[in-house]
Amino acid sequence: MATNKALGQHWLKNRAYLDEIAELAGEGPICLEIGPGLGTLTSSLLRRFEKIVAVEYDADLARKLPASFPGKNLEVINEDFLQFDLSQMPEGYAVAGNIPYYITSPIIEKLLSASNLPSKIVLLMQKEVAERITSDKNTVLSLFVKNRAEAELGPVVVAAEFTPPPKVDSQVLVMTPFKDGPKYGDEIFKLIKMGFSAPRKKLTHNLAGLISKDDLVRVFRESRLNTDVRPADLNLEDWYNIYNKIYK
Repeated sequence: MATNKALGQHWLKNRAYLDEIAELAGEGPICLEIGPGLGTLTSSLLRRFEKIVAVEYDADLARKLPASFPGKNLEVINEDFLQFDLSQMPEGYAVAGNIPYYITSPIIEKLLSASNLPSKIVLLMQKEVAERITSDKNTVLSLFVKNRAEAELGPVVVAAEFTPPPKVDSQVLVMTPFKDGPKYGDEIFKLIKMGFSAPRKKLTHNLAGLISKDDLVRVFRESRLNTDVRPADLNLEDWYNIYNKIYK
C-alpha cells in the first residue's frame, strides 16, 4: 500500500525494533496506539496488552486494520489524534506509536497535559528531537517534558528501516509522567517562552523590558547565573528562581 506523504507516513517493518518498542511500553490491560498504519507495531502490542485502542487519521487504513487482527481485542478509531479525548481511556493506560515528525510537539504536549495521564509513553520520533528533549542544552519543549515526566532515550532506528525511508534517522523516546503532576506551575512557561524568543541571544537581552537593567542583573547575580548565558543553558530550577525573583 502506498503511503500518504502529506500525513508523514513512514512504516517500520523490522520486527525486532517493533517488539522492543512494545516491550518498552510494558504490559497490562490497555495501550493507546497513535497512528497504527498497517498494524506492524499493533501486532507486537497485542502480544503484551489485553486491549489496544488504535487512533488512525487515515480513513482507508482505519477501515482495513481490524481485518488484519481477527478475534483480537483491537478497537480502531478513525480520528485526528490531536482531537482524541484522552479522558475516555481507563486509568493507567500506556501509549505507544510511530508518530509523524511534523506533529511531534503537539502530541507530546497533549499527552503530558492530560488530566488522565498515561502510565508510560513510548514514541518513535525524529532522532534529533528525541536527543534535544533529553539534552542538557534545553528548548521550550525539553523543559516542558522535564517538568512533567522522566524522559529516557531508547533505540535508534536508521532511516533505511522504514518504507519509504525518511530523510533522517529516528529514535525511541520513553516518557514516564510524574504521578504527582508537574514540578513547577505553568506560569513559569510564559517567562520561558519569552526567554526563547531569540534563542541565540543572551537571556538578559530577551528579558529586557520586564524590569530595569540593574534589577535584571541583580536577579541573575542572586540566581548565581552569568549575565552572558543563553536560554538553552538554564534548567528548570534556574527558570523557577528567575521567575520568583521577578514576579514575587
